[in-house]
Amino acid sequence: MSDETENKPAENAENTAENTAENATENTENEGVQIGILGQYIKDLSFENPTPAQTLQKLSTEKPSMDINVSLNARAVGEDIYEVDLKITTTAKAGEDIAFVAELVYSGLFGAKNLPENTLQPFLMIEAPRQIFPFARRILADVTRDGGFPPLMLEPIDFAALYQQQMQAAQDQATASDDVVVN
Repeated sequence: MSDETENKPAENAENTAENTAENATENTENEGVQIGILGQYIKDLSFENPTPAQTLQKLSTEKPSMDINVSLNARAVGEDIYEVDLKITTTAKAGEDIAFVAELVYSGLFGAKNLPENTLQPFLMIEAPRQIFPFARRILADVTRDGGFPPLMLEPIDFAALYQQQMQAAQDQATASDDVVVN
């Protein structure tokens, strides 16, 4: 009876070691997708108010015209780390005069581990900018207000539609280049 008792702890220790090794291998193979914001920051900010006295007088009687452009860029900066740039350029005009020009590049660092390759680009071009947009919006509202104008309150941006437009434009361009006939 004492022999059986003495062997059981040794067997249990071996089984525990084997189970631990197997579990570690399974955990490594089955790690889930891990994504998150590692940081966010202003990469570039410019505000130009070329003729404030004349512009503010005009804006008291007429509504400014606004031209807003949004572009995105994403690049790998390390293993499973990506920088996403959200660039917003706004030009406001009072008649033919430029009231102000605001340019902001707001960036975020995102970690994306174990993300399937087919979902990485949509994540970087849709979800990542969606997460940093509210901060960029606030910065532009503050800078236009501090420039003497009413705060520029950007409407939410449909980054999925923007991504689809970019994909369609790239596909159209590829199709057009395939259709070129050289004589």
